[in-house]
Amino acid sequence: MNTNSEIPQEELLKKKAESIRNMFGSIARVYDFLNALLSLNFDKSWRKFAAKVSDVKPDTKVLDVCTGTGDLAISYSKLLNGNGLVVGSDYCHDMLKYGLPKIKKRHLENKIKLIEADTLQLPFRDNAFEISTVAFGIRNVADLEAGIKEMGRVVGPNGRVVILEFSQPTNFLFRRIYFFYFTSILPMIGRLISKSKIDAYSYLPQSVLAFPDKLSLKKKMEACGLEDVKFFTRTLGIVTIHIGRKPQHTS
Repeated sequence: MNTNSEIPQEELLKKKAESIRNMFGSIARVYDFLNALLSLNFDKSWRKFAAKVSDVKPDTKVLDVCTGTGDLAISYSKLLNGNGLVVGSDYCHDMLKYGLPKIKKRHLENKIKLIEADTLQLPFRDNAFEISTVAFGIRNVADLEAGIKEMGRVVGPNGRVVILEFSQPTNFLFRRIYFFYFTSILPMIGRLISKSKIDAYSYLPQSVLAFPDKLSLKKKMEACGLEDVKFFTRTLGIVTIHIGRKPQHTS
């Protein structure tokens, strides 16, 4: 399918895999720039904080699903020594293509490996990692619960599943200002810069508004078998980091 063909918003919101892949492929070349611009550069601190609160040891094995161009994988890699490893997986080849030069530029080839894989069908054995994590990607997976369960499957007992995702601010005044920016200004800037015929930056706020709030996501993670689920809100509630633990003994 041509990545420059127009895709209706309703099809994107149904999370059809090929549509989502094509959408991200169409913005891959400007993805990092727009992340920084549209988040006012807060995105770097969000990823750094998510890695910090994940209880990472120097030799931890981390799987970063929906890794995109690898920014969260890079944040985790800074906390590891020579025995630690981050595997970044994504099913959008173009995203990985732009991520690989970033890893090489930082000389992180021994700490980060990128592979093309679907989050709903991860090519790893059970209990292969200590942490599985995702930043701004689980919202785009066709089946949220199946995605969380797959992230849980690949971590060992007492392993952590970490989800960094957009959320909805609760402060009334800030919420109104933020939603005006998020639904009106952000899509306009995104369209102008990306020049993509697939309107990814209108899909973004619509998908966030349709995504479970932080308490609902906590319950979903618990329903997927995770325990001790806690969350941290950042930047007045724009994003939330959820961390759940895989039980020591599973049936």
